[in-house]
Parts: sequence; C-alpha cells; structure tokens
Amino acid sequence: MTSTPFTAAQREIIDNLGSSASERPTFDDDLRDRLRNDLQERLGPFAGSYTPEDPLRVNKHNLAMVHGCEARFVHEADTDDFDWTVPIAIGSVAHKAIELSVHWRANSPALDLVDEAMARIGGEDYSLGQWMRELPESERAQLRSDVNDRVAAFLECWPPLKKEWRPVTESRVRSEFLGGRIVASGKVDLSLGQARGQTAGKVIIDLKTGQRRVNHIDDLRFYALLETLKIGTPPRLGATYYLDQGRYVPEVVTEDVLYAAMERLVAGVELMVELLDDRRETTRRPSIACRWCPLLDSCQTGQDHLYLDDGEGP
Repeated sequence: MTSTPFTAAQREIIDNLGSSASERPTFDDDLRDRLRNDLQERLGPFAGSYTPEDPLRVNKHNLAMVHGCEARFVHEADTDDFDWTVPIAIGSVAHKAIELSVHWRANSPALDLVDEAMARIGGEDYSLGQWMRELPESERAQLRSDVNDRVAAFLECWPPLKKEWRPVTESRVRSEFLGGRIVASGKVDLSLGQARGQTAGKVIIDLKTGQRRVNHIDDLRFYALLETLKIGTPPRLGATYYLDQGRYVPEVVTEDVLYAAMERLVAGVELMVELLDDRRETTRRPSIACRWCPLLDSCQTGQDHLYLDDGEGP
C-alpha cells in the first residue's frame, strides 16, 4: 500500500477549500457601490454625535456583545479596565504562532513557534505584552502548554500552505462611513486565494479555540462584508476552523449573506448608539460567556443561567 502525503484531516481541508474555475461565482460590477450606498443611508441617522476624530468604532467583538448581553457591552464601553487571563490570552498567542508557522521557511515544531510568539508579544508595549511580562512562571507554563496544544493541532490538521495559494495572515479590513464618523474594522486570521475581476476566489478563515458559538458565523459574514467593501468582489467562501476539534464550518458567500451582514451591522450600530446615549435600558442575555463576565458577581440572571447550565438546578 502506498502512503499518502496528507493525513485525512489535511486532505479534507484541501478537498473542501479548493475549487475549480467553473465553481467560482461572479458578482455584479456595482455590488460594492450598492452596499456602500445602502450603508451610508442606513447608518446616517446614528452618526450625529460622532466625529472623524472621535468616531463610533465597530468590530466583531462589540457587535457580538451588543447583540448578546447589552449590560456587558455597556460595562466594557464605560471602562478601560481589562484583565487578561490565561484562558483569554490563549487565542491571541496561538494566532501569532500560527501566523509565524505560515511564513517561516523552516518546518519548525509547534513549541518553537509558541516560544517565539510569546517572546515577540512579551516584547511589545501594549496590554497583552505588559501582562505577559508580569506573568508568574506557573501561569506562563500553563499558557505555553495550552497554546502549544492549539498550534500543534493546526500543524497536524492543515496541509503546508503553498505560496501559490496566496496565504495571508492577520489581514486588516476597514470601512469608514459618513466622513469617518462610523468606522467598521476587523482582522481576518487567514485567507487563501484571490479574486479575478468580479469572479470570487478568496477563502477567509477564522481560527477559533473553544466550542462552537452562534455568533461565529456572524463574525465571518462581517468580515466578508468588509472585504467586499474593500475590493469590490466578495470572498467565495468563509470558514470557521475549530482548532480543538480539527473541524471547520463553511458557508458560501452570496449577496444574501452580505445583505444579512449589513442588516446586522445597522441593527448593531443602532443599539450601540441608543445604549451609549442612555436612550434605553440594557437587556441581560445569559450565555456560556457569563462564566468570564466581570459582572457575574452582581448579575443574578447570569448566576441563575450558569446554575441551571451546570445541571445543579431543579
């Protein structure tokens, strides 16, 4: 029996993320203008109190938050305090190590990539770097171990990314509306391929640690919308890849998907403005994220949810 160059997981990635030219959709030339014009009109009523110097900033995190637990959204908007923990930092460090794995010429072991990622982040002058420099050795060891698990999973489950696939990591996308008074931005973990004219060819991939959540597909749609506003041609596919499970959840990008993302963006901006301007009371929507919420100690709704979710309730 002859051996194959890829594992079953790697072959699944190749089979499902690849496509022939005939399978790639072509979009109308005016799609970008239609989306932008619609967004300009729909967002106009909410931009009054913002300026280009102090805009309303929208990203996947605060969109997910405002469509989820409004109380936590307001809390995060009102405070600059953010406490890094090992579970929170795992994703950021793993993404950096995976970014290095894509671009390093050497076929490096996962732990070498993790150590390099931790060294680079620890040398940077922002909150995560500062937190890592003060980390006790026992917690540093735990972080190193947990990140190594995720990075090793990526290296085992993903085929080596050829330069012909045009891999790009941590690709930034940004759109400004109403003269810069509303700014939507994001950072795509990994993209492969490229558009050819109005024919879609790019695949955008969001790498996740932990379990699958409802808002993950919304994150990808948000990125697809920003990508379309940036270059005019949508990605042909978005995929969430779960490092812990070695599986991905794909979605074909269509005009309907982009307009769904637009509706969610507009609704999210409306909620943000109302909540930040104290025009409405906050709604508490419990979820698994209550476990890490800074409001949990004073939130009966979240405590009750976790009590029942743990199987300890009636």
